[in-house]
Amino acid sequence: VKSHQIQSALNGKKWSAGFFFFLCYSSLLESYTEGEIRQLISALVERYSQAMNSGGHELPLFPRAGSRRKRARARHKPCALKELEVSVSELGLGYESDETVLFRYCSGTCEAAVRSYDLSLKSMRSRKKIKKEKVRARPCCRPLAYDDDVSFLDAYNRYYTVNELSAKECGCV
Repeated sequence: VKSHQIQSALNGKKWSAGFFFFLCYSSLLESYTEGEIRQLISALVERYSQAMNSGGHELPLFPRAGSRRKRARARHKPCALKELEVSVSELGLGYESDETVLFRYCSGTCEAAVRSYDLSLKSMRSRKKIKKEKVRARPCCRPLAYDDDVSFLDAYNRYYTVNELSAKECGCV
């Protein structure tokens, strides 16, 4: 992206040095098309204008960098077993009951488990060789085994047993 493209996207308006500084580092955006960059710049300009028109102050160049790092770290937690204590009704299986159960579930990323298959699938999708099918190009954190069946009484004193409700062991599948 050339500086004249940035200036034309700004429509000749005057902006803070910090904002223009950010836009000048367009080499970071080389993997995007010109149209995508124009959309990004337009969205940033609009957001900046709204902030200034609503009595806001000039936006910082790098807002809340600490929060960004925290979010990035949270995304890279490995696949692990988590648990919640919930009522049977909250499970969303159609039962009315105030009884509580310990619901164990799998959560986290599976980046370490990426195989040649996943890389090849991602490549085929990006080359448009695989178009409309719903396929995942990376492993998912899923239960490998389930806890024992869960039994409970509903609000009408009927006895139910639900199998494969709670995860016992998690892994990347």
